[in-house]
Amino acid sequence: MVGTLPPGRPGNLTVEQEAKLQEFWKATLRVFGVLDLGEVYARGCVDGSINGDNEDDPSEHTNTLNSEKKSKRKGLFRRRKGHSGDKDEVSVHSSIPDPDDKYGQTKEFQQALATQSPQDLREAFWRMVKHDHPDGLLLRFLRARKWDVEKALVMMVSTMQWRSHDMHVDDDIMYNGEAAAYKDATESTGPLKKEGEDFMKIMRLGKSFLHGCDKEGRPICVVRARLHRAGEQSEASLERVTVHIIETARLLLSPPVDSATIVFDMTGFSMANMDYAPVKFMIKCFEANYPESLGVVLVHKSPWVFQGIWTIIKGWLDPVVANKVHFTKTIDELSHFISLNHIPTELGGDDPWTFSYTEPQPDENERMKDDTTRHRLLDERATVVKDFENATQKWIRSAPQTDTGVEQKRNSLAEELRKGYWRLDPYLRARTWYDRTGIIKPGGIIDYYPDVDGTEMAYDPDGLD
Repeated sequence: MVGTLPPGRPGNLTVEQEAKLQEFWKATLRVFGVLDLGEVYARGCVDGSINGDNEDDPSEHTNTLNSEKKSKRKGLFRRRKGHSGDKDEVSVHSSIPDPDDKYGQTKEFQQALATQSPQDLREAFWRMVKHDHPDGLLLRFLRARKWDVEKALVMMVSTMQWRSHDMHVDDDIMYNGEAAAYKDATESTGPLKKEGEDFMKIMRLGKSFLHGCDKEGRPICVVRARLHRAGEQSEASLERVTVHIIETARLLLSPPVDSATIVFDMTGFSMANMDYAPVKFMIKCFEANYPESLGVVLVHKSPWVFQGIWTIIKGWLDPVVANKVHFTKTIDELSHFISLNHIPTELGGDDPWTFSYTEPQPDENERMKDDTTRHRLLDERATVVKDFENATQKWIRSAPQTDTGVEQKRNSLAEELRKGYWRLDPYLRARTWYDRTGIIKPGGIIDYYPDVDGTEMAYDPDGLD
């Protein structure tokens, strides 16, 4: 039901769940080098599962936000002894079984800690937060790892590594966006031109797009499988578009809604449309890097030939994800999840809307050239981040659900971060089709069914709150 806050989210935690969240924040702030461990040790507030053996002097840990040196870590971050020299090596408890590390995230976690400073990791985290409540982001990883703090931390840090160093989500895909792909397609040469052309072809075809919401208020991503042909676009461009649309879908989410629905329109599907590589990439995204982001997956009107394909794909899925997949054959079955008036007519519903791509506008990203304003807004955000971290340090020193004052302070700061992100958004993120058509409005206002003609809508720079 829309409006009902699901369990395990900010504002709806049991005492035990809040204790786990506090524990997760302790570990996270230690990774970032901002937790005042001297005070924590003095108060005895870090439990043994995080603290480990008292092999380091707490005074060695500083509370600076700008240190470029890696902090020494205990428990989760053991010092390996018996090596020459004074250097500490970071490792994860070997108790994490291989079946829980399907995508090699322990290795990515170790690589992140070995190659990035605490400040680098801290900045990567706050870039990832965007408009989310920081607690909500951590809770996604906790729920995905069944409230195991160590495994949740490994998953989160490896995701930060993936975003920053593998996919370059924020500094390339979302920063450059559709306009850069359009420019590459029309002005560049060689591989860059090909990647731009591939990206724009996928966008123009509407192979996948976001439109409307289901009965639970979740944004809907429609994937039209019949429009895909293996090898027509590069694997890199397909992955780029996949991340672009997932990140855009994130912007549409607002509590209590924190997941999306995917509809695979299998009308007209044949073996010529099957391509396992992008399917594997999409699965990895949702299982490893965007945990707890899938509401349901609806496979609509799949032909008999898909039965064997599904057997293969199901074998790749985590059982939790596999249980979210539903097959619908008729409009009545589909309308169990989506209201008829929100199902496009091409799927058999009553919504007359049809996909039509609007090309990037020449001046739509002008604000991204304004370095002065961007730096000012980033400085303002950094101040709120520091305040939130300080309030969080106070909160984790209290018993769960006992200090309502600091909890209210943290929630107030999280709201400041949300509003601040949307003021900053035009300076960090290239505009998308969803901005041009009025689905994403200035200030983070989301309108799933904008009253526009779907052809041209200028971005209003004065619409920010």
